[in-house]
Amino acid sequence: MKMGGISNRMKEVKRRRHRRKKVAKFESKLAKATTSEKQVIAEKIRKMTPGCEDLIVRLGIGDGKA
Repeated sequence: MKMGGISNRMKEVKRRRHRRKKVAKFESKLAKATTSEKQVIAEKIRKMTPGCEDLIVRLGIGDGKA
């Protein structure tokens, strides 16, 4: 009996790689972003990843939300 499809491990690896690429893109945009744009980026990161608050602190987007 052959089971097709992608394993759960590979799905998670794919998700992690995609998140890493998106975060790298956000990091490059942060350099020239205004305060309101930084808040928008912070919200997008919150929706994208479970470890969002640590990531937001590491990126230096302190927008006051906890």
